[in-house]
Amino acid sequence: APEAVPAEARGGWRIPGMARCWMTLAVVSLVLAGLLSLGVVLGRIPWISPFIADPLFFQRCLVVHVNLALAVWFHAFIAAITWRAFGTAAAAVNRRVFGAAVAGVVLMLGGALVPGAQPVLANYIPVIDHWLFLGGLGLFFFAVFAHASSLVVRAQTTAGGVSAEAAAALRAALAALLLAGAAWLGGQLWIPDGTGRLAYFEFSAWGAGHVLQVANVCAMLAVWLWIVRRLTGRNVLPARTAAVLFTLLVLPHALVPLFAVVPAWQHHYIHGSTQLMRWAIFPVVLIVLGWTFVRLRARTEPSTTEQSALLAAFYASAGLTLLGFLLGAMIRGSSTLIPAHYHAALGGVTVAFMAGAFLFAADAARRDGRGGLCAAFWRRARLQMFLFGGGQALFAVGFGIGGLYGLGRKEYGADQVVRGAGELAGLGLMGTGGLLAAAGGVLFLVLILREVFRWWRVHLPLPSSGINQKPIQQ
Repeated sequence: APEAVPAEARGGWRIPGMARCWMTLAVVSLVLAGLLSLGVVLGRIPWISPFIADPLFFQRCLVVHVNLALAVWFHAFIAAITWRAFGTAAAAVNRRVFGAAVAGVVLMLGGALVPGAQPVLANYIPVIDHWLFLGGLGLFFFAVFAHASSLVVRAQTTAGGVSAEAAAALRAALAALLLAGAAWLGGQLWIPDGTGRLAYFEFSAWGAGHVLQVANVCAMLAVWLWIVRRLTGRNVLPARTAAVLFTLLVLPHALVPLFAVVPAWQHHYIHGSTQLMRWAIFPVVLIVLGWTFVRLRARTEPSTTEQSALLAAFYASAGLTLLGFLLGAMIRGSSTLIPAHYHAALGGVTVAFMAGAFLFAADAARRDGRGGLCAAFWRRARLQMFLFGGGQALFAVGFGIGGLYGLGRKEYGADQVVRGAGELAGLGLMGTGGLLAAAGGVLFLVLILREVFRWWRVHLPLPSSGINQKPIQQ
C-alpha cells in the first residue's frame, strides 16, 4: 500500500513502473501525432505556406503522423498491458528495450525535418526514405519484438492481474507480434533485385502489416474481455475454450513468413496474406462477441458511472468492428470502400484501446491509494466514447457511401471528381464524422494526460527541520 502523504505536500518526479512507461509512450505518441496533423493543416494556410521552402515537408509530417497514431500507439499500448499481465522482476532489460523504443520515436520525428527526404506513401507502413526515419522505425519495432520475445515464454505459465481468458488473448497478441517480425524478415528475401522504392516498401511490409493487424485484434479482444469481466464480475469464456479460440486466430498466420521464404509458395505472398486477413479473423471475433453479448444480457445490477462508460466503449468498439466487416465484404474494386473498411476496423481497435487506457489508469489510481477515478471522470469518458465512436462510424459510412457511387480512392483536392448527390452526401457525412471523432480524440487526451502526469509525479513531504526528505518509492 502506498505511504500516506500530507495534503499540503509539494511535488517531485519519479520513474514509474514499466507498464506505465509503455502506456505513457502510447499516449504521448497520440499527442505528437495530433500536433503533426495540426502542422499539416496550418501549412496549407496561404500566409504560412510561403515560408516553407520544402514542398515535401507536409507529406513527411503526414507519414510520421500515421506511424505515431497507428504503429506506436497500438504497439506501445500492447506492450503496456502485456507487461502488466506477464511482467517479470527483470525490469532492467525491459528498461533498455523501452529506451530503444523512445529513441526510435525521436529519430522518426527527426526524419520529418530532413530537407528533401522523400516520403513513400506505401500501404500499412508509409515511410520516409532516409536513414534517420528508417532507423527510428526499425529501432521502435525492434524494441516491440524484443519486448514480445522477453514475455512470450513466461506468458505460457504466468498471468498477474488478468483473467485466464484475457491472458490467452494477450499471449496470442505476443505470438502475432513475433510472427509479424518473421514475416518482415521473410519479405526482405521475397523482393527481387531492382525493385523500385515504392514497391520495395509496399511488399516488404505487406505480410508483416497483415499479421500486425492480428496482434491488434487479439489485444482488442483482451480489452473486451477485461471490460465485460469488470461489468459482470464473471469470465466470458472458459480458460480452455479461450486458449483454443485464440490459437485458431493466430495459427493460420504462421503461413505468412512461409509465403516469403518457401520458393514454391512465393506467388501466394500478396494474395495469400490478403485472403488470410479476409477469412481467418472474423470467425473468432464473432464467436467471442456472441459470448460477450450472452454475459451482458444476463447482467442485472444497476450501472455505476464507470460501468456506464465502459459499456459505451464496448458497444462502440464492437459496432465499429462489425461495420468494418460489413464494409470489407462490400469491396469490389479500388474505391473509398477500402478506406471506409479500415477506418471502421481500426476505429474499433482504437476505441477498445482508449477504454483499456482508462481501465489501466483506474487500476493505477487504486494501487496509488486514490480509490480509482471519480464519477466526473467516467461521465466525461462516456461522452468521449460517444463522440469518437459515433464520429468514426459516420466517417466510415460516409466513405462507404462515396465508394458505392464510385468515388475514387486516394484522390484529393482537384483530383477528386464528385459526379452526383450520392458522392456529395457521402463526403459531407465523412467530414461531419471526422470532426466528431477529432473532438473525441482531443477529449481522450485531456482525460488520460492528467492521469499520466500523476504517474510521473510524486509528493514530497514538507521538510520538518530544514532537511528535505527522500521521495516516496513506489
